[in-house]
Amino acid sequence: MNFLSKLTGKRRGIDDLIFDSVNVVFMILLCIVMLYPMLNTLAVSFNDATDTVRGGIYLWPREISFYNYQHVFGEAQIMQSGVISVLRTVIGTGLSVFFTAMLAYTISRREFVLRKFVTIAFVLTMYLNGGLIPTYLLMRELSLIGSFWVYIWPTLIGVFNLIVVRSFIEGLPDTIFESAKIDGAGDFTQFMKIALPLCLPVIATVSLFVAVQQWNMWFDVFLYNSHVPGLSTLQYELMKVLQNSNASLGGGSASSAFTASQGGVTETVTPQAVRAAMTIIVSVPIICVYPFLQKYFVKGLTLGGVKG
Repeated sequence: MNFLSKLTGKRRGIDDLIFDSVNVVFMILLCIVMLYPMLNTLAVSFNDATDTVRGGIYLWPREISFYNYQHVFGEAQIMQSGVISVLRTVIGTGLSVFFTAMLAYTISRREFVLRKFVTIAFVLTMYLNGGLIPTYLLMRELSLIGSFWVYIWPTLIGVFNLIVVRSFIEGLPDTIFESAKIDGAGDFTQFMKIALPLCLPVIATVSLFVAVQQWNMWFDVFLYNSHVPGLSTLQYELMKVLQNSNASLGGGSASSAFTASQGGVTETVTPQAVRAAMTIIVSVPIICVYPFLQKYFVKGLTLGGVKG
């Protein structure tokens, strides 16, 4: 028996070593597959546009140049549009998460008799909508056309986020809210002092979803505020930069070069280089925010595992 136990233990150790080795190799390959596109885009954005046409740019720029970024930031309204994008992301995310969480708390309470009706009414909006033209007419009747708030009010409540937060709140112990009610706490106090602090993991997740959506939106700018340069967003301006780059080619390929003059200096750029610089500019803010929310993702997964 001792011999068999030792033999079994030895085999189990070898199996664990093989599994760990294969797992490490697989994860390294997965990291390479996930990181390579971003690193390649970064290299192209910092590489000389004329040299980029030759190809062969992988993880490091062959001829370092900052003109691609100078060309993008040199376009009109870029800095002002960046400020508008930050404002709509911060304000839109804050208001959307707060009101979504408040509504989620309301429909999660069993004593709210209309909670099923309200939930169904919101869920139906995920499958049915009025369409583009009726939505535009509604925005016009609400006097939101040409206003900053057209970026905020239509996205104030996200139905998917509402369901996620409601499910999380329903998983909280009812005894906490019952104790608070016995102590004289009202519904709003229970929401602010109990539900909201306990929902930080799911709030962080939903905040990231809403922030990414707000940051990447440009179509609503095209529909409602394209005639107001002061309310243009960074994504809309960068989209116009790419369109102007393609128009300068006259229908040429994405790797064809064209000249651009800025500050009396003429340089060569390509849509590929401009697109790479645009991608980095748009992605960096979200990449910088994510590490601060990562611990809440981990905490949310841990709570979910304990509840399960």
